[in-house]
Amino acid sequence: MSAAPFPQNWTARILTVPPLIAPARQFVYPQYVLGEEDAMGRGALLLDIKPAASPNFLATCALGFREPSLPTGIFACPRADDLLAVAGGYAYLIDMLAPERCLHLPLRPTTQILPAPAANLILLAGFHNILAVDANGLRWQSKRLSWEGVSMIEVRDHHLHGTGWNLHTDREVPFSIDLATGEHEGGGFTA
Repeated sequence: MSAAPFPQNWTARILTVPPLIAPARQFVYPQYVLGEEDAMGRGALLLDIKPAASPNFLATCALGFREPSLPTGIFACPRADDLLAVAGGYAYLIDMLAPERCLHLPLRPTTQILPAPAANLILLAGFHNILAVDANGLRWQSKRLSWEGVSMIEVRDHHLHGTGWNLHTDREVPFSIDLATGEHEGGGFTA
């Protein structure tokens, strides 16, 4: 579990085994998605989540991949009633006020998570681009930054700074993304 850079109206813990007595409310994510019929066969992240204003529930989040280098964990979000669960690179934005509503974020896999509290964003990197989540949900998704591999380095001066790999030069090329708009300069992808 990561440190919480944002206020949160919930507590959560990762379970290593299902509880002996399961809570009355249980949710499985993702809900049916075409092409993801075998998602639970890869394994799952089990979470015991207690929203501030309602009883606890069990969340079962399908692993995206079994690759140990991909992130798995629980993260606070800009909206205090949201929880970001990441399971083997699959990211789930869960609404504590209505946990049946869960947004399965489109980066598959998510390779890196970076809170940006000064901009009221949580940033997620994939192989090709960056996605930003704010208090209203998905705020923006950058254009392609890399042929294969994006690294977020730091947030400075209202911009995210990182690198993206260029296939033609076999080099990491710096980029900068405006956190307000998602527009970027630089990066390793060239059409």
